[in-house]
Amino acid sequence: MKRVAILSDTHGLLREEVREELKKADIILHAGDINTQAIVDEMKSYAPLYIVRGNNDKEWAASIPESIRVTIEGVRFFMVHNKKHIPKDLSEVDVIVYGHSHKYEEKEEEGVFMLNPGSCGKRRFDLEITMAVMTIEDGKFDIEKLLINH
Repeated sequence: MKRVAILSDTHGLLREEVREELKKADIILHAGDINTQAIVDEMKSYAPLYIVRGNNDKEWAASIPESIRVTIEGVRFFMVHNKKHIPKDLSEVDVIVYGHSHKYEEKEEEGVFMLNPGSCGKRRFDLEITMAVMTIEDGKFDIEKLLINH
C-alpha cells in the first residue's frame, strides 16, 4: 500500500500540518504554484516528488514540466496545474490531478477521477485550506480530503 500526499498552490508556504502529512507520505504529488526551489527541496527530503509548473512558477522553475504522467501501484495519473490544459484523450489515465483554482474538487468524468486538492498555502479569499491523501493498493485507491486548520 502506498500513501500519496497530493497538494497544490502552496505559493511559498509549507504549513506545519502539511509538513507532518508529507513526512508520512510514500510519494508526493504537487500540482504547481510552488513558488520557491526551497519548497521543492524540502518536499524531496520527505518522499519521492512529482511536480508540475504552475502559472506563478517563473524562471526558477524552467526545468519543471507543465504536465506529467506517472503510474503508482497500477493507478495511472496525469497531472497539470490548470484544468484548461487537460488533454482530450484520457484513455490511458485513471486519475487527473490539477490545481490553480484553490478550490477542492473531486468528481468522476467519463470513468476518470478528477481531483483538485485545493490550496494549502497562503489563504485566498475565504476559501478552505486543503490537501488530499490517497491510499493506493492493488490498482485501487481511496481519497481523503484534509482540512488544514493552521
